[in-house]
Amino acid sequence: MDRATDGLNVDGHPGLPPGFDLTARGPLDRATAIAVLSQADDLMELSEPEQALELYTRAIGTADRDVSAAGFYGAGNALYRLDRETEACAAWERATSLGETAVAYRAWRQLAAARVREGDLRGAVEAYRECEKRAPSEDRAEIASRLGWLNKETGNAGAAQRYFARSRGDSRSPFMTYLIIAVTSVVSLAAMSGAVTSQGYLNPGSLEAQLVLSPLYVAHGDYYRLLSVVLVHDPTDILHLLFNMYALWFAGLLVEKMYGSWLTLVLYVISGVAASAASYAFGLSANGWSVGASGAIFGLFGIVLVATRVHHAILDAQSRAIASQVGLLIVLNLVLGFSGIFNVDNFAHVGGLTAGLWLAFVLPPSHVQTLSSVWQTSRRVGSQAQTIALRAAGLAALVAVVAGVVAYGTIKWQADPNYQYYYGAAPHPAPVLVASGAQPEVLRLAIR
Repeated sequence: MDRATDGLNVDGHPGLPPGFDLTARGPLDRATAIAVLSQADDLMELSEPEQALELYTRAIGTADRDVSAAGFYGAGNALYRLDRETEACAAWERATSLGETAVAYRAWRQLAAARVREGDLRGAVEAYRECEKRAPSEDRAEIASRLGWLNKETGNAGAAQRYFARSRGDSRSPFMTYLIIAVTSVVSLAAMSGAVTSQGYLNPGSLEAQLVLSPLYVAHGDYYRLLSVVLVHDPTDILHLLFNMYALWFAGLLVEKMYGSWLTLVLYVISGVAASAASYAFGLSANGWSVGASGAIFGLFGIVLVATRVHHAILDAQSRAIASQVGLLIVLNLVLGFSGIFNVDNFAHVGGLTAGLWLAFVLPPSHVQTLSSVWQTSRRVGSQAQTIALRAAGLAALVAVVAGVVAYGTIKWQADPNYQYYYGAAPHPAPVLVASGAQPEVLRLAIR
C-alpha cells in the first residue's frame, strides 16, 4: 500500500495527542500533522477512505511543505478510492504545485495515469516527463517505456524510438566494454614485444613475465597477478588475443546494456579475480603460468545467462538473439576445454563462470526492465534496506569464498618443494617460465 508518509521522517513521532479534535481549525505542528497522516494511511490500508480523507484534509495547510504535500497526495488517493477522480486529480495537482517534496514523484505519477484514463495523452506525456525527472533509478526504465508508448500513440515516432531505447538502456554509450578492450589490447601487444627469448623461454624481465599468473610468485606475495593476468595473452599467438577480444565485445556490450558501465567494470574485475583464484589453487603446476582474459569473459557469459533466463531482462530483438547463443557458447567452450584438444585453463573458465552466475543471481539488471519489475505493484515486497542488505551479503559471500580459495592456494604452494627451493634457504634463481612450444615436459602454459 502506497503511504503518504513514505519519505517523511516519522521516527519518534507519537500517535495523536489525547483529546485531539479533528474538527478544530488552524495549522497543526509538524509532529501532530505526521501523526494524523500516519493514522490516515492506516485507515486506507483498512479500506476506510472516507475516514482517511478527513485526516488527510486536516494535515493540509501545515507549515512544513513536505507534510502539506503529503496531505494533498493522500487526499487524492482517498478521493480516487471513492470514485471521485476529478477531485483526486485536483488534489494531486496541488501536491505537485508545492515543488520538490517527498511525494512529488508519486503525485506526478498518479496524475499521469489519471490523464491516460481521461484520454488526455499529451497531458500524460507532460506528466510522465515530470516523473522522469524525479524517478528513482529502479523506475526510470518503466517511465521511459510509458513515454515511448504515449509518444507512439500521439504520432511522435522519433521521440517514441528514443524513449524505447532509453527504457532498454540502449541510449547509454557502452564505453566501458570498448575501454577494457582497448586497454587489454594495448597492454597485451606491448607485453608480447621481447617476451620470448631466442631459446623459447619467457624473458623474466619482460612486461609479460611481470603480469602472468604464476603460482609461486603469487604465493610469495604477488597477488596483483590474480587480476593483471587478464591484460596479457599468449605471446606466440596473436589469435589468442583476437578471439578473446571478440568474445569480450560479444558479451561485454550486453552486460553493459543491462548493468551500466561502471558496474560492468566491477563485475568483470570480480569475475577475473575469481577465475584466477580457481586457476591458482587448483589448475596450475609449480612451473606453470597462465595468461588471458577468458576467465573474466566466462564471468560475463554467466551474468548474461542468469540475467536473461532467471531475471528475464527485457531486451531488444538484436540483444535477445545474442543472449540466446550464450548458453551454447558456454557448453561448447567447456567441452572443448575439457577434451584436452587445446591447452586451456579450465579451472579459470569454471571459476569465472561460477562467479558470474552468482553475481547475476544476487544483482538483477539495473539498467533495463525485467519481467518482475514490469509486474511489481507500487508497494514493493520488503524494504529497500533489506534488499541492499541481502545483495551485500551475497557479494560478501562470494568475496569470502574467493579469499578462502586464494588462502588455500597460498598454503598449498608455500608447502611445495619448488617454493621452498626458490624462496627457502637456497638462493632465488631466475624464474623457470617458458613460452609455448618450448620444453613441453616442463612447460605448463595454460591459455584462457
